[in-house]
Amino acid sequence: MTPFAENLTRLPEKIRADRDIFRKLFKLGLPIALQNLVATSLNMVDTLMIGQLGETAIAAVALSNQIFFLLMLLLFGISSGTAVFTAQFWGKGDKEGIHRALGIALTLGFSGAVLLTLTAQLLPEQILGIFTADQDVIRAAVPYLKITSASYLFTAGTIIFEGVMRSIGIVRLPLFLSVSALSLNAFFNYALIFGKFGLPELGITGAALATTGARVLEMAVLISITYILRYPVAAGFEKLFDWSRDFLKRYAGKVAPVILNEVGWSMGITMFTLVYARMGTFVLAAYNITDTISRLCFVIFIGSANAAAIILGNLIGKGKENDAFRIAGTIMTAVPLFTAFFSLLIVLAAPCIPLLFKVSAEVTQLITTFLRLMALIILVKTSNLHLIVGVLRSGGDTRFCAAIELVPLWLVSIPLVAFCGLILQLPPPAVYAVAMSEEIIKYILGIRRMLTGKWIHNLTE
Repeated sequence: MTPFAENLTRLPEKIRADRDIFRKLFKLGLPIALQNLVATSLNMVDTLMIGQLGETAIAAVALSNQIFFLLMLLLFGISSGTAVFTAQFWGKGDKEGIHRALGIALTLGFSGAVLLTLTAQLLPEQILGIFTADQDVIRAAVPYLKITSASYLFTAGTIIFEGVMRSIGIVRLPLFLSVSALSLNAFFNYALIFGKFGLPELGITGAALATTGARVLEMAVLISITYILRYPVAAGFEKLFDWSRDFLKRYAGKVAPVILNEVGWSMGITMFTLVYARMGTFVLAAYNITDTISRLCFVIFIGSANAAAIILGNLIGKGKENDAFRIAGTIMTAVPLFTAFFSLLIVLAAPCIPLLFKVSAEVTQLITTFLRLMALIILVKTSNLHLIVGVLRSGGDTRFCAAIELVPLWLVSIPLVAFCGLILQLPPPAVYAVAMSEEIIKYILGIRRMLTGKWIHNLTE
């Protein structure tokens, strides 16, 4: 019997043995998944609304959001890297360590947000021109980009505070605020895009105004509640910026690879978008809709991966490395089984999803094909998500994570996609399939690393 088959047959027994851990995994993972579900669902509603304006509007918003996508991946890198520390510090009971890590994360996040905001405000046409030569799309995208970039600084504060709060087990407040802010966003999107409830009809400019207002409000309420109720992350400036040289060195050594990982990965995905845009506006529109559906399918696994990182990090911070290793193996055995249901669901629903959008028959067929291809690789993608975000990062193995994320992406997938899409001019489904080649490589390397146990590092010592 192979090791995987043996683990599979013993999976119910392992889950029963650590039932308290898996209850905590569900308790932490569900609010995180719900938060992502709400965000993705309402983003899909936004896409549906904007989709009523035509393919040019969809493409314009997709290209504008590439800059926001870069910011989000930078912030996710900072937040995820910081959570490696804060989860372990929380397990050890070290609040001062949590405050120091939060202070560094805020400094980095605000710096990146300011840089991208200035770039979007001063050079919008030049940035958008990198992705497409379609002047109609660029003209439609410029006002959207300028308005939404005004919210980048507020988004940075929200993402970093919420990330640290989740790493110490505070998951309900971020969920409540996201539901409230995104619901307001959806309501005012509808009102301002189509001119409802006495408000002006502004098209995609209205969507930008609604989005920006919701992000500003979310951060204001989050910070107010955090300090009024004195959550563990609430600290004065002197505690947030009390950094020693040794702490900065440790933080940089573990967090810098995560930031490099996320930024490098986001730039790689941006390269895919660039190729699709050059292949035609209809291809970009199909890819954007498929990507929205993909994020909707992944929300529950994002929740469980982040919950796994919190639990494993807490165990390592307490010095229970053997327990962390055992539970990591059980999680990685269970993930593909739960994912199989979603894979089947995507295959069955694929022909119906494009009917929700006002797109051409060509785009409709392409979306259906893209979704079916995604269903084939989703088992590996969710396993990689749990390997990298949930297991390896929880133990501070951030350099290895960066290596297996970036090397296959930049040395295999991106060159193949560019060659197949722009030089060979293969059909879009073939190019989309080639883009997934990195996932197989990441999975093989990640599983081998997990089994060695070399990913476990106690960062609190």
